[in-house]
Amino acid sequence: MPKSGYSEIHYRKDFSLTRLPDRNNWTIPDNFAAGGFDFSWHPDATEPEYIYQFGTQHQRTGGPVYTVPGATKIKYVQYPRSTKTTVDPYWTVPNGTDTGSFDWTWHPDATEPDYVYQFGTQHQRTGGPVYAVPGATKIKYVEQIKIKVDSTSAVIVEIDHLDGNAKQIANTVKTIRYFDNYRDTLIRVAKSLVGQHEFVWICSSICDYTDFDFSWHPEQWQATMLHVFASNEQKFGDTFYMHVPSFAEHAEHRALLEWYDCNFVNVGVPRRPMPVVQHDHDTHVEAIKTIDWAGPLAVFSTNDQVDTIPTVSLWRENTKTVVPLSPSGAAVIVPRECKNYLKTQLYDYPYIDKTKKSTQPMQLQDIVFISYDEPEAENNWNMLQSKYARAKRVHGVEGMENALATAAELSSTAWYFAVFGKTELYPGFDFVFQPDYLQQPKHYIFYSENRVNKLVYGEMAIIMYNCRLILENRNKEFGLDYTLSFPHEVVPIISTYGNFDTSPYHTWRTAFREVSKLYDMQEKSPSIDTEYRINIWETVANGDYAEWALTGARDGREFYYKYKDDFAYRKNSFNWQWLQNYFTTLYGEVN
Repeated sequence: MPKSGYSEIHYRKDFSLTRLPDRNNWTIPDNFAAGGFDFSWHPDATEPEYIYQFGTQHQRTGGPVYTVPGATKIKYVQYPRSTKTTVDPYWTVPNGTDTGSFDWTWHPDATEPDYVYQFGTQHQRTGGPVYAVPGATKIKYVEQIKIKVDSTSAVIVEIDHLDGNAKQIANTVKTIRYFDNYRDTLIRVAKSLVGQHEFVWICSSICDYTDFDFSWHPEQWQATMLHVFASNEQKFGDTFYMHVPSFAEHAEHRALLEWYDCNFVNVGVPRRPMPVVQHDHDTHVEAIKTIDWAGPLAVFSTNDQVDTIPTVSLWRENTKTVVPLSPSGAAVIVPRECKNYLKTQLYDYPYIDKTKKSTQPMQLQDIVFISYDEPEAENNWNMLQSKYARAKRVHGVEGMENALATAAELSSTAWYFAVFGKTELYPGFDFVFQPDYLQQPKHYIFYSENRVNKLVYGEMAIIMYNCRLILENRNKEFGLDYTLSFPHEVVPIISTYGNFDTSPYHTWRTAFREVSKLYDMQEKSPSIDTEYRINIWETVANGDYAEWALTGARDGREFYYKYKDDFAYRKNSFNWQWLQNYFTTLYGEVN
């Protein structure tokens, strides 16, 4: 017994009594599973007087209510929760949904205003069941609870791109051929289905739908839009979800498909791998002209492997671009339409996308140092090899044409950079220039800076020679300038210093040969540039052997005019021994 006079209450935690269920003070809703609730619950006697509201598995309201006599203030009890087992009559359920996966005992929170509750699907926030509180007009989207959609009512139409993969999509009701562009193709589909189907999936034979979820559907407010699914990383893809009546009525009034009311869906469909055509030509032109392939696109490659292939849009002709995948274009994506334009080069086709030229690794061309009897050759070779260990050398081969052919046989690449013995590499020239496989094979002539007269053009420059052109034309007759007798392109990048003034003979020889060629060029194709170069060669010279440069230029002019009509004799200027004898005849032995 407590001692007399004590007023403090002590709460014992070491033991407690079990209270029996008592339904006094409880209000139990009709749809409540009474057997699963512990009615022995009672409030803490130390709390103020409350109306205790218990929740259900869905909301903080909807369960039993315990009212302390005289209480007016509500307190929401988190635990225990009651279980609602009945289904309210306020649901509207769409077709095509997995009704077994949804808890239809859901109910709204009684403290909220009256709403029309819109539930979503695995794809959108609309498309699921609707719970409409009587009298409600305002919509509330229930984001956290979704129902699974098993299918849509849309049929599937397949576009055949003639790639050999048509009719692999299940449940396809129709197959049509691709019609040059997607706008016109889709219009044909829509007009053929008006009155038969409201929605349609339009798929493409070039895509793989193995893992695609055809239960996808748009938001309700997007129903009449054209929904576009990406192909790989390409936003303008090959898969469409269409509202047939809307598209059939309005699409013809849009010049471009993207001007229609399009929704670009953040869901991708993989394209099937496109054909890769391997060949060993120095241009893709002949391979494209002679090889047929299945489908709208193919990769043409001179390499063994093409790793990353961008996805080209097929929406219309000017998006179906030729796409070089490396700086040289040794690998390139080619649309089938290109064949209709092709004459001599891929640039005959008007739509070329050069933004993907770094997709494939760049193959460097070989470097071959070609020398004869140049006094500075050894020093120039050592400097070149110290900087570019991959450089090779051809030395002492008689005749320029033979030396170039020997270098072509030595090269392991389709082109090689020819560096000549009397030249010194120009600072900054790095041998990364790439030939262009989109054109016909050609030689590439760089610039050289002449240290004697400061002229800057192709004389004494590095030339990137095409091996096949050299070897297939060996022992044939050419013009006075061997390189210019082939298809060629001038690249305005300075590659060398021309250090030809190393002795009286070598200085004279270079000036003699160049000026006689320049006069020949001016006679056949007069130009201001050639006239200017002739004038500089004949009037400007610096260095220890400046006079021999001017003498060689003068002798070259006289040689040209004296033997102008005897081309065979003038070709002797290609022969080093003949040149030395000619010089000795004029000036004797000069050291």
